[in-house]
Amino acid sequence: MDVNVKRAVKMFFSKSSFEMIYFEAFANALDAGATEFNISVAMSKESDWQNMTLQLSDNGKGFTDERFGKFKKLLDVDEKTHKGLGRLVYLCYFDKVCVESVYEAGKVRKFEFNDEFSGENKIDGTDQQSTGTTLYFHGFNGERLGKTDYVKPSYIKQVLLEKFYMKFYKAKQSGLPINVNITLEVGGVPVSDTIDRESIPSFQSKELEDKVDLINSITLYYYIKELEEKTDRRVITALAVDDRSHVETIIAEENMPYGYEMVFLLMSDTFQGEIDESRQSLKMEDVKLNCVKTVFRDAISDVINEQFPRIAENNARRKANLESLYPHLSGYFEEKEIGYSTQADVLKKAQDKYFKAQKEILEATELTEEQYEKSIVLSARALVEYILFRQNVIKKMQSFSHDEVEAELHNLLAPKGSEFLEGEIMKDLYKNNVWVLDEKFMNYCTVLSEAEMKKVIDVLTTGEVKDTDVDRPDIVLFFSGDPTKEGQMVDVVVVELKRLGIGAEQNSIVEFQLDTRTQRLAEYYGNRIQRMWFYGIVEFDDKYRLHLVNNGFKPLFSNGSSYFRSKEVFTDLTQSVSVTQNAYVMDFKALVEDANTRNETFLKILQSNFKNK
Repeated sequence: MDVNVKRAVKMFFSKSSFEMIYFEAFANALDAGATEFNISVAMSKESDWQNMTLQLSDNGKGFTDERFGKFKKLLDVDEKTHKGLGRLVYLCYFDKVCVESVYEAGKVRKFEFNDEFSGENKIDGTDQQSTGTTLYFHGFNGERLGKTDYVKPSYIKQVLLEKFYMKFYKAKQSGLPINVNITLEVGGVPVSDTIDRESIPSFQSKELEDKVDLINSITLYYYIKELEEKTDRRVITALAVDDRSHVETIIAEENMPYGYEMVFLLMSDTFQGEIDESRQSLKMEDVKLNCVKTVFRDAISDVINEQFPRIAENNARRKANLESLYPHLSGYFEEKEIGYSTQADVLKKAQDKYFKAQKEILEATELTEEQYEKSIVLSARALVEYILFRQNVIKKMQSFSHDEVEAELHNLLAPKGSEFLEGEIMKDLYKNNVWVLDEKFMNYCTVLSEAEMKKVIDVLTTGEVKDTDVDRPDIVLFFSGDPTKEGQMVDVVVVELKRLGIGAEQNSIVEFQLDTRTQRLAEYYGNRIQRMWFYGIVEFDDKYRLHLVNNGFKPLFSNGSSYFRSKEVFTDLTQSVSVTQNAYVMDFKALVEDANTRNETFLKILQSNFKNK
């Protein structure tokens, strides 16, 4: 052979599968005009791969002088649909292939194809009058097969049909069907299967109006069969490239109905030759391939909607659900992809279109009237995205177990060690969740560093019994500005998570702590604190509710238990300096569900706005 065979095998077939042996031999047989193809695999016992023998034969015209001359030369082909390399895959799995080919009445050509093959052959006489070729594979050179299915007749039948659907179908249409006989013999016990006229699907065809170039038409061939087993389903989508099926995932099997086998093949002359030398990967340009996939998907969608109206109804529900879950992407979803592509792919494409629209507006030096209107809508969508983030925060809070509320809620409001600074609100928007308490606190953009927080907590809790678990601090402080900056008056939000299950008497200590902590915090910061909002998250019982009412707290309308009191707290007996103390005492349910009610209201307003556009 004019090319180093051993090196060519490694170069072109570094990735291959055993079934490619059948594909190559079958394709060569068809090129030689064969109508019968036989596969015979034999082993002394199951999985005895080292002693496996493989024999492939056909009734084609055989290795004529012309055909053998081309076999000797790699890449010597007549047209772009042939590659001239396929036989190299034989040597990926076997040391040698002995070939006997009757190419004329009474003449048989014999040769051995191996790593050292350079074109030697021998011509003998034979009593056989009919032409045909037999390949004997010797010396399996692997430890085992990747899948034992590769030698099972039922599997071989299925993959040959799938790879050569169009060849089988056209032969059936012409009245000269191709027959394949497959036998596996293990320990002298044979198992067989066949591909005959009845095995070949009767495709329907539909010429499409869409094209991917200016010349070649595109035809969809499809076949839908009801399966006996109603819990099974099979979906095959492939491009017919060089008379072979190249599978491309166009629709997600997860969206298809059970109980059916569906095969969709897209055929066009524009696909011919668009495959690499080993026939494993398309070499079509991405722009062209994406266009082909869109045309293919739309054609499949039309067929399925015609034959399965309930799928169209399900897809309409899927679309409504997506727009409900992701209202900021409403209008960016590719409708014909919903129910055919995976939900992850549908979402990604919608997000890509959304980001592209944002980028276009942000990079514009001047806005046209149309771009201005678009910028308003995009701003609303960005707000929806943030509201959706908040909804996920609420869902996380709703999932907290009783034992983890203290630690988890603290980290959710302000992650341990975080520091939010004035002027960085957009950067910290998805970290600072003080909005859970009240929307008015969203502009509180300063949280103390961990070191400063420890100092302040030490001041606040002087004389109190402290939680020795330093990894679970139960106090969070938010400031409207920098409390360490001289001359700046600030407001502060203090959140305290009282340990659950401690009882009314211990909970009642909170009122005394509120006063002392108000005084201590004001003094610590040089009386620069003008207002304080305290939030105590506790467990309630009737005894504690009565205690709160008797101490000036008023019950608030809430989804849980929530009480409020506002009063002036003096920092000394002269009553010359005071701080307004607004105190809320609530249970965890009130905190979470009230935040959920507010956020859902925003979401419904925004969703309604997009639906009306």
